[in-house]
Amino acid sequence: MATIKIITFPGINREKDMANAFQAVGIRSPEFVWHKETDIGKADLIVLPGGFSYGDYLRCGAMAAHSPIMRDVLERARKGTPVFAVCNGFQMLMETRLLPGALLRNKQLKFICKNVYLKCEKSQSRYCESLDKTALLRVPIAHGEGNYYADNDTLKALNDNGQIAFRYCNFQGDLSSESNPNGSVAHIAGITSIDGKILGMMPHPENAIDPAHGGTDGLSLFKGILNALL
Repeated sequence: MATIKIITFPGINREKDMANAFQAVGIRSPEFVWHKETDIGKADLIVLPGGFSYGDYLRCGAMAAHSPIMRDVLERARKGTPVFAVCNGFQMLMETRLLPGALLRNKQLKFICKNVYLKCEKSQSRYCESLDKTALLRVPIAHGEGNYYADNDTLKALNDNGQIAFRYCNFQGDLSSESNPNGSVAHIAGITSIDGKILGMMPHPENAIDPAHGGTDGLSLFKGILNALL
């Protein structure tokens, strides 16, 4: 059975949602690791959940990126340990440069909380291999700084290397300005590392696993992550 470690910080508020999502696809007991620890221990997957670490002071994810535990996260990620990061966790990946680009204020300069549609791209990531590339995922977003930006050279590299995992779209799968909730360049909602072992995204698939919460589209991604670990 895969060992999943969920890193927790002051202000994070999706760690239990993330644990529930992994339990829903068969992980018996994901483990929490507090930010002041220095050794993650055995881990087949490291998870950086969403929320507002350290109150989002300075920049979102900036203070968390310098937490004691992040030194071990960085070392393990660079040696090939898979990492999955959502929302504030994605922002941490920007701050640590584990993934390229930056996350800016939403184009409306307002916090956005609503369901969006995602189109799964032909990413190199094994996490996305089991996803139906013709299907759309309906999952929520909840962020004020989710506007993904990268320069032209970085965008070309992301496309050439198959690093774009998800793009915002409408319910028909079309890319339009109306379906881009935060102004992200090229409608990018999630990207991976070149080797596909690190996946960062702004939307919250962990909050789309129960019909009572509005849908279960997020389950397919968690099943894909689990399959990639086995």
